[in-house]
Amino acid sequence: MSSEALDHATGVGALLLGQAEPDIVEPAAHLLRERMLLAPAGGGWSVLVPEGKPWLHGEEPVDRVLTGWATALAVGSGRPVLALWWDTDRSGYTLAAGFRRTVGYEWLANGTPVGEDEAMRTFAARLGLDPVLDMESLEALTRPDTQADARARMLGLLAVLTRTGLSLPPGLGPGEPADRLREVARVQRDLRRIEWSGWRDAVRAEFDVVDSGPLGPWVRGPKARALAAAQVAAGLPLAVWAVRRRSGGWAAAAAVLLVQGALGLAYDRMRAQA
Repeated sequence: MSSEALDHATGVGALLLGQAEPDIVEPAAHLLRERMLLAPAGGGWSVLVPEGKPWLHGEEPVDRVLTGWATALAVGSGRPVLALWWDTDRSGYTLAAGFRRTVGYEWLANGTPVGEDEAMRTFAARLGLDPVLDMESLEALTRPDTQADARARMLGLLAVLTRTGLSLPPGLGPGEPADRLREVARVQRDLRRIEWSGWRDAVRAEFDVVDSGPLGPWVRGPKARALAAAQVAAGLPLAVWAVRRRSGGWAAAAAVLLVQGALGLAYDRMRAQA
């Protein structure tokens, strides 16, 4: 790696924030087949810190990798997932919520907004933010401000989310390099390490979530089969597209769709025979 590329790489960082407790996020995170650190991040939120840096070795920049991961986690957990990313040139976020189109916004390093205002409105609506007070704060992040760089913009975004219960541990925030984020995450209380342990454990984890979750009473039957079939139908073309584009993030999203669909069909059949 050249000195220029190394300087750029050291300024790259990423976080995944799930609007759910770690117990809900963990099973879906295992299906990403990536090493990550999972910790609570306030009431009703979790934070995932990637241990690897696939954006350094693949063809995709950090924002595309994080978008794929966020989409996969949102589909797998059934809860919104916010991806925060930054490098030496720009910073931004991507919000994934189930099968809906992702929305995002970004700023240049000096804080210049380069996103669309509509993205902020969609962001607020999907996270259930106050359409007046919270939206006013978000709109301020889309206007020119010579005193606010990209890191300040991201911190402003997180300040709005604190009203929903988000509370990131000190040291886990925008602007920090990936190595620093890992160091801070490793000393957090209630830390969970996410590592791929094989399909058998993934299946067991999925069944545990189904049995203990609020949707347990109706995960079998015609509606469950229709949903599982739809997940498989959506996952197959997405997997082909991801392979052609050599997109690791979207490949993870396709894998989650396929696994969720296959497990849904298998679970419904198993329950029917029980």
